[in-house]
Amino acid sequence: MQTQTLRTIAGIVNSVETLEGAGFLVRRPFPKSSFSAFDPFLLLDELGPIQLKPGQAKGAPDHPHRGFETVSYILDGRLEHKDSEGHAGLLNPGDVQWMTAGAGVVHSEMPEAEFTRTGGRLHGIQLWVNLPQQDKMIAPRYQEIPAAQIPVAQTEDGSVRVRVIAGEALGAKAVIETRTPIIYLHFTLQPGATIAQPVPRAYNAFAYVLDGSGLFGAEQEQGEDGQMVIFTQDGEEVTIANSAEAQQPLDLLLIAGVPLNEPVVRYGPFVMNSEAEIIQAIDDYQNGRMGRIHV
Repeated sequence: MQTQTLRTIAGIVNSVETLEGAGFLVRRPFPKSSFSAFDPFLLLDELGPIQLKPGQAKGAPDHPHRGFETVSYILDGRLEHKDSEGHAGLLNPGDVQWMTAGAGVVHSEMPEAEFTRTGGRLHGIQLWVNLPQQDKMIAPRYQEIPAAQIPVAQTEDGSVRVRVIAGEALGAKAVIETRTPIIYLHFTLQPGATIAQPVPRAYNAFAYVLDGSGLFGAEQEQGEDGQMVIFTQDGEEVTIANSAEAQQPLDLLLIAGVPLNEPVVRYGPFVMNSEAEIIQAIDDYQNGRMGRIHV
């Protein structure tokens, strides 16, 4: 392995806590005032982990999206979703929903009724992926992958495990199709483990630490729980390590994608290429042209 192929670290971003939906707390590395986007990604939210009392769970009632994709990854808990296309379903632990909003959809994401009644541990991730200009007004599409169908791979010694949501890792290839080339990997590294993951030079790449503390990039810079580690584009491999002295596994997401390099104009749940398109999106939503959810 040639050292010059290893990516270095461009920076580390701390998450901020903010309220979303009906009032649930998320940790968010971006967007925020000092760091608005990471092309082609628009937002990353971590919900929880939180232990909820009976009746305490909150969700995101009916709201619209246009011009991008939302990727919901449930680690703990159960969420129900419905939309204006007549689509409905349940997300269980380990499940992924990749929703291409395209021309527009109104949907809701709420804790499942029985989970709300009993309470329990809730933990999930939502990533927003921008769509290229040519795809912003395509028909909405869902890809719902249950946990059992998401490829899982590990090193021979079992010290590194990965769930392959998008892209490829350790010989396993994702079943999800993406509009632009995306890597979305959930790694777990035991103490003392190291992984070198290929990432094409054209991709923007970052890691988000879910739990533990790790060493990232050629410099082995430290990244902690709730931090986003941004890699430069100066190599074709990303290295991640969990110190041999670590007291717990390192749990993280490695996310990368080809930048679109297009204008981004955003207004809440609408992300387009011009202000005129945003005004049109608001008008379409207010006049019911994105539909409504029928209970």
